[in-house]
Amino acid sequence: MTQKLVAGIEPPYYTAVFTSVRPESPEGYAETSVRMQELVREIPGFLGYESARTPGGIGITVGYFRDLGSLESWARHPEHRAAKEYGREHWYESYSVHIGKVERSYGYARD
Repeated sequence: MTQKLVAGIEPPYYTAVFTSVRPESPEGYAETSVRMQELVREIPGFLGYESARTPGGIGITVGYFRDLGSLESWARHPEHRAAKEYGREHWYESYSVHIGKVERSYGYARD
């Protein structure tokens, strides 16, 4: 789970919202998650991500990308594709992905 929010990104940019249901700690998931975090940071145009999970197994990860090309590069990355396939077979009960264009963004942080 991320503890710091992604902020200060000048629109427009794109989001990939990944919502999933999976068991609490499936075998191999944590290691794969760390690897995916390493790989996505190498994608030109990747801006950051935020992630949270409920005790009941529902998780949401929002990835931020400068443009559709960078988001598509991530979607086509061979290791990412292999992890998605493995996840469908072994980890996830269900998931959904929503792609959006952000045209306005603002935030607040207490000093």
